[in-house]
Amino acid sequence: MSRLIPTIALMALTAASCSKQARLTYPQAPADATVDNYFGHEVADPYRPLENDTAAATLAWVEAENAVTQRYLSQIPFRNSIRLRLQKLNNYPKIGMPSKFNDGKYYFYKNDGLQNQHVLYRSDTPDGEAEVFLDPNKLSDDGTVALTGVFQSHDGKYIAYTISRSGSDWTEIYVLDSATGKLLDDHIEWAKFTGAAWQGDGFYYSAYDKPADGKEFSNANEYHKVYYHKLGTPQSADKVIYENPDEPLHFHSVDITDDESTLIVMGGGAGNGNSLYIKDLTKPNSQWVTVEDSQDSDISVIDARDGKLYIFTSAGAPRYRLVTADIKAPQRANWKELVPENNDAVLVGARFAGDKMILTYDKDASHHAYVYNLDGTPVREISLPGYGTLSFTSNSKDPEAFYSFTSFTSPATIMTYNVETGESAPFRSTEIQGFNPDDYVTEQVFYPSADGTKIPMFLTYKKGLQRDGKNPVYLYGYGGFNITLNPSFSPNRLLWLENGGIYAQTNLRGGGEYGEDWHLAGTKQQKLNVFNDFISAAEYMINEDWTNPDLIAIEGGSNGGLLVGAVTNMRPDLFRVAIPRVGVMDMMRYHLFTIGWNWAHDYGTSADSPEMAEYLLAYSPSHNIKNDGTPYPAIMVTTADHDDRVVPAHSFKYAATLQAAETGDEPKLIRIDSKAGHGAGKPVAKVIDEYTDIYSFILYNMGLEPTEK
Repeated sequence: MSRLIPTIALMALTAASCSKQARLTYPQAPADATVDNYFGHEVADPYRPLENDTAAATLAWVEAENAVTQRYLSQIPFRNSIRLRLQKLNNYPKIGMPSKFNDGKYYFYKNDGLQNQHVLYRSDTPDGEAEVFLDPNKLSDDGTVALTGVFQSHDGKYIAYTISRSGSDWTEIYVLDSATGKLLDDHIEWAKFTGAAWQGDGFYYSAYDKPADGKEFSNANEYHKVYYHKLGTPQSADKVIYENPDEPLHFHSVDITDDESTLIVMGGGAGNGNSLYIKDLTKPNSQWVTVEDSQDSDISVIDARDGKLYIFTSAGAPRYRLVTADIKAPQRANWKELVPENNDAVLVGARFAGDKMILTYDKDASHHAYVYNLDGTPVREISLPGYGTLSFTSNSKDPEAFYSFTSFTSPATIMTYNVETGESAPFRSTEIQGFNPDDYVTEQVFYPSADGTKIPMFLTYKKGLQRDGKNPVYLYGYGGFNITLNPSFSPNRLLWLENGGIYAQTNLRGGGEYGEDWHLAGTKQQKLNVFNDFISAAEYMINEDWTNPDLIAIEGGSNGGLLVGAVTNMRPDLFRVAIPRVGVMDMMRYHLFTIGWNWAHDYGTSADSPEMAEYLLAYSPSHNIKNDGTPYPAIMVTTADHDDRVVPAHSFKYAATLQAAETGDEPKLIRIDSKAGHGAGKPVAKVIDEYTDIYSFILYNMGLEPTEK
């Protein structure tokens, strides 16, 4: 089960002399008279034609919208200076943690500075002379092919690697000879949500049937299957190993234990967790054994040792625990608790390191790590410098591990760690020229939401900042799918910080910060809690004299884009600028596109019941835009043509509705990227372009400009 982890994830501002622009004229969106009926309630959907992303009328509208947006952005006088500063901030060496593979070599990612994609290197020792093993920048002319995973066979002879093109979730798999780096003929297409789990001279992977032409990035994904591919054979000869034709909306991920004795399939799509099935590969014609059939809890196998499965799970433990199970009788009734649930923190990761385990916990949204014996007894805590996020590489054959620590103001510091002795030693650190992290501070505050629940929030800003109500604030949130927002580093964020702005990251309900109970408190008919938590964050920043409504910009992506759209409708008076990125904006139809049906456990769907349809309709961003002259903040929507996670139709319909409504004179733009997807694997050049436009739009509409750097 060893694998290389995927690639590495205002200002001393002065008043600008931007004169008030005349109200913009927007392109006419293609429309029709579509009306849907939800349990007797009729809901108009006039921009339904925009769901056809390949139609000539949609493509013409996209081109016209981008022309309006680029014309607006091009007249911002400091746009180019922001781009140049972002290029400098991004231009530093980025080196990932080494990971010891089965061929005995150490593999790691490196980016010299502004390379669009990280390059995979390898060396004989952790700090030895390294050679380029795989450079994804050579897989395309524009950096839009991303290396998304690397998986070596257990005998060390072969490496399968996965790629994504133009940001799509669709995955292709290729195979290299480990010793020579030679590309073999094997090529897998139309895989999705998968790696490569090796057994012998082949590997398991998950894929869908080839989609209809022209619908590759919009049609619902159904009938996910697990296949076995034998090296040297065409994909058409691959055997289906696992499928569930009775549940077309389930998907299946596959893994295998390091000793190749046990095949593991996890099923998802029907609940907040996953099902789990195993198969004994040491016995011919063995049958699948059900460990857990429901998808009510998270259940994943860390690995197998001495006839036991080590399982990480939320079953019976909303803050997660470790259990063991006899491979011959792995059902929940036979589990033995190894490390019980911690009432003060959430267990978020566990891995073997030599004959020990390293456990990572979230405590108030910041990572802590501990070494445990295999019998579940604690050994020691790993000392860390403050609020931050950890990642580890280790294996069961070696007591030496590596870990990476990042914070809001410091890029990854890589340490070696010996689990036997407890000794840490610096391995690699990174400096960004012209930026000193010691000039900044991060603090954590807790503020009350509308119902009194205390919500944590990180604030990062330059030392000496005055609480005078005049500080620009970049407020970011997510609040969904059990995802925790830990402290993270972004070189693009430094531009905001170095010029005196506050970066505020709030940990809303719906996330995983305090376990499954915290998650469920922001789902389905409790989703309003998430929006109230975010609104309360802005109110806290105002009430505590950090800022005022004219200096608050809000941003969020995907589920966070939904968040930004919803709270803007609820409290347009509270924010100066809103940036909803790749957002889920049509809550009545989201489940009908690509993988959208898989979000129903968090959102519910408009087909569930009259009550659920009514609840969704009451906050759906596209359906609740005010049209009575209520002033809205300046808004720039972002999406991309290859986003097959949250299809661009969400943003198209939202922007068209917004532009047609009476919401005041502030700009309502949409920025539609090409050869890009939901965000993962986006080339560095495109990331810089996007943040150049985001920061330019925010500052210009706050009446501010950055100081020269």
